[in-house]
Amino acid sequence: MFGMISALVSGALMSIQGVFNTEVTDKTGPWITNAFVQLTGFVVCLAIWFVKERKLTSPSDLWTVEPKYLLLGGVIGAFITFTVISGMAALGPARAVMLIVASQVIVAYLIEVFGIFGMEKAGFDWRKLAGTACFVAGIVLFKWKS
Repeated sequence: MFGMISALVSGALMSIQGVFNTEVTDKTGPWITNAFVQLTGFVVCLAIWFVKERKLTSPSDLWTVEPKYLLLGGVIGAFITFTVISGMAALGPARAVMLIVASQVIVAYLIEVFGIFGMEKAGFDWRKLAGTACFVAGIVLFKWKS
């Protein structure tokens, strides 16, 4: 249940953040907004780590992570923030988020099916493919202008 609630909250916060960042970008530009978003997120993460986890983990633990490409999350995050801002500015929040989520579902399913990045292979399932197709059909219906 906690996982479902976390996922729902994550989706809601991503949509709100996208709108906020798009509005800030109108006044500053996408990369300064992105830098501010990443910097403020870094400060919040450090503060929470200091209060909750500093006795359990150390920043030096990052150097033990293998494979090293797994440490590219922040770099990917910068491009996620930029592309969310760009997508929302061009398409509006609802359309952009639908396409973002569709892309997430498709890529996540491919990662599971092929066992990419060390994930356990889940195997192909026609029902999951059909579910993804229904999701994409829903996006088409949403964008359809009568």
